[in-house]
Amino acid sequence: MKSVKRFLLFVFFAVLIVAVLNSCQKERKADMTIQETEFGTTPEGQSVQLYTLANANGMRVSITNYGGIITEILVPDKNGDLGDVALGYDSLEAYLADSPYFGSLIGRYGNRIAGGRFSIDGMSYTLAKNDGPNHLHGGIKGFDKRVWTAEPILAENSVGLKLVYLSPDGEEGYPGNLTATVVYTLTRENEIVIDYAAESDQTTICNLTNHTYFNLKDAGKSSILDHVVRIHADRFTPIDETFIPTGELRPVADTPFDFLTPQTIGSRIDGDDPQLENGLGYDHNFVLNGDWGKLRMVAQVSESTSGRVLSVYTTEPGLQFYSGNFLDGSLVGKDGAVYEHRHGFCMETQHFPDSPNKPLFPSTVLEPGTIRLSKTVYKFSVL
Repeated sequence: MKSVKRFLLFVFFAVLIVAVLNSCQKERKADMTIQETEFGTTPEGQSVQLYTLANANGMRVSITNYGGIITEILVPDKNGDLGDVALGYDSLEAYLADSPYFGSLIGRYGNRIAGGRFSIDGMSYTLAKNDGPNHLHGGIKGFDKRVWTAEPILAENSVGLKLVYLSPDGEEGYPGNLTATVVYTLTRENEIVIDYAAESDQTTICNLTNHTYFNLKDAGKSSILDHVVRIHADRFTPIDETFIPTGELRPVADTPFDFLTPQTIGSRIDGDDPQLENGLGYDHNFVLNGDWGKLRMVAQVSESTSGRVLSVYTTEPGLQFYSGNFLDGSLVGKDGAVYEHRHGFCMETQHFPDSPNKPLFPSTVLEPGTIRLSKTVYKFSVL
């Protein structure tokens, strides 16, 4: 009889422990949330949604399946107060009307291709010249202007959004039916993790990235020139007057492009340097140190007023550091913010610009039967 009582007591406590564990797990999942709302309709009649990911720290990231655009990033400052750090708009209509790629997914090819031309195995392909004499960010209607299929993901320690887009053979001049899959994940550690994957049924080129404009102080209401930047790169790729790399991998030593030690963006941006003149400031690809293909920290940006810090990790070989040189006050964003000259910066992880025409650069060719994978992490913290 005593053994039966002991067994029943054991069962009771076992059931109680399981119930407590399940309750704790549900509570942990509950503090990672994703909310879906209507964001509008495209001129073609496609419905567009906005997905807001949140964690227990109060951090929120809003993403729309139109262009995979990150519209908002709310992160704590040094006092624990939440603030937006991403430039963008309040409505789909504004993104449709005029956007310099705010927060967008970029493809098939991020950055520029000289003359809008490239060749694969002796076959030449012609692309749109949508940036002077060159092709930029996938063409006239790149991935940033497409409606992606969206699937929310809720896990125990993270919340995410899976986006998929099928780019048909010949779209914007690129060969092959290419499927791009991008997963945005928000973690408990205030990280935005971006996993990229692409595969094609024909040999093609592919270079996916994200084009978020950051301002760690106030999401673009003021200058970013006082932000402090560090980039782990011994070399960069100089450009000509049309922003196309010359093919040289130039050491950053003794140039305004040496961010191996932290420097404010504004300290040398207007210096007497031909490369700064060609880029109208910083708009250059940095050749990242470390093993390409392995996730490592490649850059860090901090802003003293808010105390916010952005750390960038990637598996990619390059980083395009852009200092918002084309912002000119003509765009009015969220909360009426006027985006003046150099009110936002970009840290676009990538393969190098014009790689299809530069044999010595890391290849962006994607063969059938293979999957191009890459990962980037934007981690937020405070000083």
